[in-house]
Amino acid sequence: MACQSCATGKDGQPKGCKNNGTCGTDSCNKLTVFDWLANMSVPNGEKPFDWVEVRFKNGRKHYYHNTENLTLSIGDIVATQAQSGHDIGMVTLTGELVRVQIKRKKFDTKTDVWKVYRKASQKDIDIWSGARDKEEPMKVKARQFAIDLKLKMKISDIEFQGDSSKATFYYTAEERVDFRELIKIYAREFRIRIEMKQVGFRQEASRLGGIGSCGRELCCSTWLTDFRSVSTSAARYQQLSLNPQKLAGQCGKLKCCLNYELDSYLDALKAFPKSDTKLYTEKGTAVCQKTDIFKGHMWYAYEGEWMNWHLITTDQAREIIALNKKKEKVASLEEYAADLVVEDKTKFENVVGQDSLTRFDSPKGNKKRRNNRNRNKKKPQHVKTEAKNSNNNKPKQGNKHPQNNKSKQANKTQQGNTNAKPKPRRKPNRKKPDNNNNKPNESK
Repeated sequence: MACQSCATGKDGQPKGCKNNGTCGTDSCNKLTVFDWLANMSVPNGEKPFDWVEVRFKNGRKHYYHNTENLTLSIGDIVATQAQSGHDIGMVTLTGELVRVQIKRKKFDTKTDVWKVYRKASQKDIDIWSGARDKEEPMKVKARQFAIDLKLKMKISDIEFQGDSSKATFYYTAEERVDFRELIKIYAREFRIRIEMKQVGFRQEASRLGGIGSCGRELCCSTWLTDFRSVSTSAARYQQLSLNPQKLAGQCGKLKCCLNYELDSYLDALKAFPKSDTKLYTEKGTAVCQKTDIFKGHMWYAYEGEWMNWHLITTDQAREIIALNKKKEKVASLEEYAADLVVEDKTKFENVVGQDSLTRFDSPKGNKKRRNNRNRNKKKPQHVKTEAKNSNNNKPKQGNKHPQNNKSKQANKTQQGNTNAKPKPRRKPNRKKPDNNNNKPNESK
């Protein structure tokens, strides 16, 4: 979904609303909630829920009590209560869905009660937009001051309060940082009240946003609100290589999507024998090397022959384990591997009239040599006229093949007797001469 100002232009390129997250319909912002109860009226005798959800910069949301009974709808810019002064935000949700969100997020409506003052005036909006314009150049200076003091921290984002009376600096750090001297420099330089707030690396990625390795926007910046712990065991259960560069997301931590399909993999692994269970055969002891969860295959290798893997199915592995429990051994794994027929992969089929997928892999031929051959095949125009004269039983000027010396002398004598200008000498033709030219010259 996107608002009308975010639609594509005439050339197909996205125009972008350029409102920096303040679209009027609130349909192209981060962490939006669709109000599926908007077209339903409240039953008779029931008052509408008088709490609203207000969103601030980078998806930060808070719930406020509408004590003034203002008629608010999604997209309205309101002035809300703050610790000191007031803040400016946008209404993102009203009605009964706010009650559901408060219950889901366990928000305390008795102690943490903040109010909505009024709808924002044009003066409030001007001050708010002016403060938002100062954030980016201020962030560059703030980072430089932290580097000059050699502090091991990173200023990730700055958020101004709506009345431009306070600025919150969000930073990330791996260790505890003493930034008392830094706050003094900020207060002297920016002439504003400063609040420092430390966030985690995942919270930083959710605030800044970005594109993941899947090609889509980050889950934490679009719909994911709770960050659950992710361990490397989730990658082991899914048979993924433990490569930290591939398993890490934009935040440098393990990807949150490793937990999405973990339960399905755990249910599928219940049908597999344990990977640490050894198979005892007369040829030797076999150890599991690899498992294919989708096809139900397992690869085993004998101890001492780690390079030779034998493919068997899970049913065959359970059969061998059952025989081993009865203190019986099978002859070898090769017998079971021979019974397993592996189907060949289906090649690309030209169903819709397309070429092969590997059509660009074959090297291209030398087009220049082909063009030269085609040029040599074409006969010059004066050669064609000579062939016509030979058909009319007229004496020929001679064969111009380089090996026929007699024909050259005959041509010279004819040219000398007639006092004709010599024709320009052309390059020898690689093609064999026609049958008419191979006939002996009558003049000779």
